[in-house]
Amino acid sequence: MLYLCATPIGNLGDLTLRVIEALRACDAVYCEDTRQTAKLLNHLEIKKPITSCHEHNEQFRSAEVVELLKEGKNICYCSDAGMPAISDPGAILVQACIENNLDYTVLPGASAVLTAAILSGLTPQPFTFFGFLPRESKQKGQMLEKIKSMGHLCILYESPHRVQATLQALLSIVGDCQAAVLRELTKKYESVYRGSLSELIALFETEPKGECVICVLPKAEKTTASDADLDALLDELLKTMSVKDAAQIASKTLGLPKKVCYQHALDR
Repeated sequence: MLYLCATPIGNLGDLTLRVIEALRACDAVYCEDTRQTAKLLNHLEIKKPITSCHEHNEQFRSAEVVELLKEGKNICYCSDAGMPAISDPGAILVQACIENNLDYTVLPGASAVLTAAILSGLTPQPFTFFGFLPRESKQKGQMLEKIKSMGHLCILYESPHRVQATLQALLSIVGDCQAAVLRELTKKYESVYRGSLSELIALFETEPKGECVICVLPKAEKTTASDADLDALLDELLKTMSVKDAAQIASKTLGLPKKVCYQHALDR
């Protein structure tokens, strides 16, 4: 069995009994960073073989793990903090198990995404997690436009030296909506800053210390026509044309955003 183990995101008290038991009983530990996991195992007074499995070698290491699982070994996988495969390695290991019909399970625990969603004070459900904002301008712009269209809570991870730039990028595309910046989650100096994006930008003129999570609640887009009007028009248009063409005509006819019309057309 492969055990994907949630590890603390800052407070060692959040390590679950199930994870501790799995680490004690397993045959070997694979992890994102051997130095970080070694500290955790030393704290627990557990001695196990430790092997690195990070974003640059996960494909290769997954083949090793598959062979060990086929031999009947129990393997634990730990990312540096939080849940494996959530902005961390682990997804390739899961796919390798599925492809080889091998058992795996998740031992739940600390998660910065879920903690931030609730602690932010913004409506937590539904929410969409986007991970880190891309560095490449085109991809970053596409993600920001997607966030703008959501109309519900959106969550981003961000390093402290990029918080100010990310808040400004969100303001420029998404608008001055309500947001929260959460710093040092579960740690001694955990802090939550709430307000509009413009207010938060003023607060973070000085670079914060520690890893941050940004929660944004985009304003729902207003439409000038009802969903029923849009769907009725699309039903007629789609009889003779493609989804893309129908969405474009519906957008011009009803004065609605193209992306709204396109999504409705896909759903017909």
